[in-house]
Amino acid sequence: MTELYRNWFLASRPWSFIMTAISIGVGGAVAAIDGPFSWTLFAATLLGAVFLHAATNLINDYYDVQKGVDTVAAATAQYRPHPLVEGKLRPKSVLAASCLLFAIGAGIGLWLAAERGWPILTIGVVGVLASLAYTAPPVSYKYIALGEFSVFLMWGPLMVEGTYYVQHQQFSAHALWISIPFGTIVALVLLANNLRDIAHDKSRRIRTIAIVLGAQKGFYLYAALIAAAYLSILVMILAGILSWWSLMVFFSIPIAVSILRIMSETIPKDADARTARLDTVFGVLLLISLIAEALL
Repeated sequence: MTELYRNWFLASRPWSFIMTAISIGVGGAVAAIDGPFSWTLFAATLLGAVFLHAATNLINDYYDVQKGVDTVAAATAQYRPHPLVEGKLRPKSVLAASCLLFAIGAGIGLWLAAERGWPILTIGVVGVLASLAYTAPPVSYKYIALGEFSVFLMWGPLMVEGTYYVQHQQFSAHALWISIPFGTIVALVLLANNLRDIAHDKSRRIRTIAIVLGAQKGFYLYAALIAAAYLSILVMILAGILSWWSLMVFFSIPIAVSILRIMSETIPKDADARTARLDTVFGVLLLISLIAEALL
């Protein structure tokens, strides 16, 4: 029984929830800077987002396996646990669990919408549809070079602005601008994955940005977006959107330089995991700087 729980836990990819926690945290911190803050509403927002993220991970793995994209030979299965590929979980059970998690997340979203207004419902519906259509037919937009753009929108503007709205029942231009660099770094996790998997994805007749651009131009895009994320932080500090506390984000630059140096030579099997580490450090430093501004 312990092994079964472990397999379900790993199948949900819990390490990826840090991205959601940071996005929700950034939205909450900006809201705290701007006025009253409710920990109850924040906790409900975070919990609902994590349930939807877990559901998304499960249903995406389900369709990737069904389509033959994720296999034992795929790079993804070489460096992280993949209970579905390994045959430790049944596909129908994974699909059912995903539906259950979607239902729980949707239930929390409905409560928030009832408490704070219909825009929350709209944001939730957009998020759920984007999660489902990512790999599920008939859209499956992950396979037509739209995955990175969707990830940017979901973990950037959608989550940050949604969290802000829950607190203040209005949207914020500052929250929107601040969501952009973190959303960009999250999207680069998928771009790194796709750069690594160009040959594999071509063999599965999948179309990604990495395939459209090619390995070299894809890497140039990856490097340019990392530079743009840091530049946007500096511009927002100078424009007064962010405080000088946010200069601490630049402490993550050595990690970015290390990743770029490695990827300029060869794309490692754990390219997405390395990028996720950059995403985590970048995001945590941004969040700390916002909390410092809110408190001080």
